[in-house]
Amino acid sequence: MSHDLSQLRKFVSPEIIFGAGCRHSVANYVKTFGARKVLLVSDPGVLAAGWVADIQASLEGQGIDYCLYTDVSPNPRVDEVMLGAEFYRSEGCNVIVAVGGGSPMDCAKGIGIVAAHGRSILEFEGVDRLRVPSPPLILIPTTAGTSADVSQFVIISNQDERMKFSVVSKAVVPDVSLIDPETTLTMDPFLSACTGIDALVHAIEAFVSTGHGPLTDPHALEAMRLIDGNLVQMIANPGDIALREKIMLGSMQAGLAFSNAILGAVHAMSHSLGGYLDLPHGLCNAALVEHVVAFNYSAAPERFKVIAETFGIDCRGLTQGQVRQRLVDHLIAFKH
Repeated sequence: MSHDLSQLRKFVSPEIIFGAGCRHSVANYVKTFGARKVLLVSDPGVLAAGWVADIQASLEGQGIDYCLYTDVSPNPRVDEVMLGAEFYRSEGCNVIVAVGGGSPMDCAKGIGIVAAHGRSILEFEGVDRLRVPSPPLILIPTTAGTSADVSQFVIISNQDERMKFSVVSKAVVPDVSLIDPETTLTMDPFLSACTGIDALVHAIEAFVSTGHGPLTDPHALEAMRLIDGNLVQMIANPGDIALREKIMLGSMQAGLAFSNAILGAVHAMSHSLGGYLDLPHGLCNAALVEHVVAFNYSAAPERFKVIAETFGIDCRGLTQGQVRQRLVDHLIAFKH
């Protein structure tokens, strides 16, 4: 019997704990890794919001030693990763915990890579270039959209070249992801919109990716349904924890989809645009998504039609061109 091995699909994910208040259990998971000392990574905004204090209280309650690293920019830089790795080594840490949005989480992943390999993060750009396991990593997202908490990607800014680069490896999938929708309550409307659009684009690109499969499609479709159906309402009602939970769940599902199916042209251009102009990643995605969908539609019309139907567009009796236009119009209207 012959097999087409090109059709095989892998699926990687962390251990996921989802639900309000789960951040308070972080010390229990840290203990399972035999923590000697924890490097706690965050940024000034998350620190000011109070979420870092919750993690500190959990660790202190279990008598777990830690040190705090918050020198992280909105688009984490090479020098911040390298300084964080040196801090990790000098403090004698053996476990990393990050609480924050995509920037602290990506920085924490980068710190783990450098700490394990003893080389510059710049040397690991590309796919499957890691040869040594990273330290145990626990991520606690405070935004709903980046999905760094479940993905096998690290995105770092190279300020010298004014560009972003990616490190892709299942070795950077976190060991544990504590996804607590309460942590998104301090997001302002602009950040909520940017990260929500990012998550929606993750789902769209994963569904039409040539790497999609039966393990990723259900996650992508459910993510689209949850985000398209609830993001605008959530921004209008920022204190509604039920809506926050739906968007957080959608972000998680989108992350599981794109981490395994890979992304497309929106993100390829978005990383270039964001790296060159130092713009918010979600804002770049929002500027590009309908143009890429319109351009790519003819390459996968049936899958784009499924996306349109998932958004509630009635496609019965419509030509391919009409479905394409209604999908593009929906994306434009959704952003406004």
